Amino acid sequence: MTGWRTIFMGTPDFACPTLQKLIERGENLVAVVTQPDRPKGRGQRLMPPPVKELAEKNGIPVYQPLKVRDPAFVDIICGLKPDVIVVVAFGQILPKGLLDIPQHGCINVHASLLPRYRGAAPLNWCIINGETETGVTTMMMDVGLDTGDMLLTRKTLLDENEDIVSLHDRMSMMGADLLAETLDRLALGDLVPQPQNNADSCYAPMLKKEDGIINWHTDARTIHNLVRALAVWPGACTTIGDQVLKIFRTRVGTGSGVPGTVLQASRGNFEVACQSGTLFLQELQLAGKKRLDSASFLAGYPVSVGALLGTGHEGSPS
Repeated sequence: MTGWRTIFMGTPDFACPTLQKLIERGENLVAVVTQPDRPKGRGQRLMPPPVKELAEKNGIPVYQPLKVRDPAFVDIICGLKPDVIVVVAFGQILPKGLLDIPQHGCINVHASLLPRYRGAAPLNWCIINGETETGVTTMMMDVGLDTGDMLLTRKTLLDENEDIVSLHDRMSMMGADLLAETLDRLALGDLVPQPQNNADSCYAPMLKKEDGIINWHTDARTIHNLVRALAVWPGACTTIGDQVLKIFRTRVGTGSGVPGTVLQASRGNFEVACQSGTLFLQELQLAGKKRLDSASFLAGYPVSVGALLGTGHEGSPS
């Protein structure tokens, strides 16, 4: 525990383990800042961000500014006299006026090994690009996008079959532990911020729905990486006949054939040819239907060997 007056800024589930860690450490949390409640689900009911729910459960004052650069909000933060601001997946860029307030700076927990994968979706893009190692970084924030000086990093191996769900959960816990170590070492005065090498940087932009469209004229490993990276949203997808087919889990095979052609579709083996290699589709979902394993899917929606996926008009289940 540092004893510093601390403000926490974060929004999604990924940020909750770090906030929980600060609570368990007994840090002096004077406020939590999170995004406004947003409409969700079919009923479009206003729902609070996960960080807000955790903060309110622990009696921490919550602020939800529409824009953190609003001078009135900056004045509120200044009035709270924070010694440090901890930021995890908040969702807005902090202005210089806010960054300059705390004596010990604004510390960000970022889910990549900076300067690699700056931006909104580092976990997804490191999987899409087939990385075998990833990690988390704590850094002192500046006005750039994930460009501040680095404090600590922690690495982990990334298995070729691990999906975004598992990686998200692991990285959120790793980030919480790394932030605790960062605060302790800052309090002791034995951390020297290290500037990032911009030449080694790459960008991890926010995902778009069209990022999930499968191109069967690429190799099987590339498509497999896309499937596991987008398993939460937007989901990797193709078409089967005139229906959209989302694919959530795959296994790489060594067969060959015309890209997009169904090579097997029985006894739970749903194998599709790629530009090189094949993919076994293991968990999938037709639009408006349940998510199923391949055996259950093929039992309800028989598919012919030789059918083509991704054409929009061929290969419809009979």
